[in-house]
Amino acid sequence: MFGSVDKSKGLLFCTYDLEQSLRGTLQKMRQEVEGLDENRLLNTSPEDLKRYLVEKYRVEPIRLRREDWYADHQDVQVDVRYDPMRWIDDKSQPALVPGERIEVRVPFEGESELFYSRPNSMTSAPPRAIIDKSELVLRYESPSDAPRDVRPLVDRALGEIEQYLGWQRTLLDAHNDGIPGVAEQAIQQRRERLLAQSQRATALGIPIRQRDGAPKTYAIPTARKKAAPTLPPASAAPFTPEPTWAIEQYEQALKIMQDMALVMERSPEAFKAMDEEALRQHFLVQLNGQFEGKATGETFNMSGKTDILLRESERNVFIAECKFWKGPKAFGEAIDQLLGYATWRDSKTAILVFNRGTDTSTVLSGIETVVKGHPNFKRTIVWPHESGFRYMLHANSDVNREQIVTILVFHVPR
Repeated sequence: MFGSVDKSKGLLFCTYDLEQSLRGTLQKMRQEVEGLDENRLLNTSPEDLKRYLVEKYRVEPIRLRREDWYADHQDVQVDVRYDPMRWIDDKSQPALVPGERIEVRVPFEGESELFYSRPNSMTSAPPRAIIDKSELVLRYESPSDAPRDVRPLVDRALGEIEQYLGWQRTLLDAHNDGIPGVAEQAIQQRRERLLAQSQRATALGIPIRQRDGAPKTYAIPTARKKAAPTLPPASAAPFTPEPTWAIEQYEQALKIMQDMALVMERSPEAFKAMDEEALRQHFLVQLNGQFEGKATGETFNMSGKTDILLRESERNVFIAECKFWKGPKAFGEAIDQLLGYATWRDSKTAILVFNRGTDTSTVLSGIETVVKGHPNFKRTIVWPHESGFRYMLHANSDVNREQIVTILVFHVPR
């Protein structure tokens, strides 16, 4: 982001144009996306790649840790040749007298090069200080026969520096807030372009020769100031597009099951004695009515039998497990069971939790704790719902095979 600068003069906030530097940072991020091996990019979860880019290209504003400041004092020889209150015949050479030097050191957090970056606002006389590693140093010298009260000078200097840091923060906040959108757009545009190229190449009906020297891995550039985040692990094997179920259909299936829950609430006597299998059958009836008989129960899939399986053109597009709430341990086993049933083509799943008698807050808290503690957990998906959650977990075999897992809690009459 920044180049080299002569820092010995101590002049702050006037060397680089901060806004221009931030534009260059975003351009480097776009170039990194374009420079990724195509299969490496397509095999990486877009969300994970975006999170990596956000972390890498975020610029942390400087924060002065004034609560940790300290002062240092020492005897020195002070040059007084330019003191207007003294008569000095020869000003071509130093006129040294006994004196003292006071250094006030203020630790800081953030990238030190920002001290040399010019914000959009500035004063006619930018502040001066020495940047020594992770400390801001204010240095004052005075002869012993005319000592200075440096505290007002320190307060004024730090006030001016804080003002510049505040002007910088406006630009940095805008930059950091905009990174996720820019990264997502860059990733999406390149993915769409590569997939379109792949489809056109496949349509030729002629085997495509892999380029000689095509990279199999991607090397992270050496970090400058902070430890660079690690690019998400992914295979460099040729990418094969996978069929997916539209999110609209997924939401429709979930709504059908939620509507079924309303039926249970309105007719408690009809459902109070039903077990998991009987309840599942009612959900299957409703799903089959909407999805033309493609929903099945207790279907063999991967390593076991899943409760609800929806197929589309011989593909498993929706898997759901039905479980009574029997505590966190049993719920964790249900998650493992669901992931064990899902093949790599299954990207949308659900767990229907039937609750009889347990306090709702206890069930919801237990669900969240178990899912976030699961080794396959990746992130929470924003999904406003009074008695449900949505998460992203990864498949057992590949961290980039992502599974949307929606958990719905239904109250079953006792």
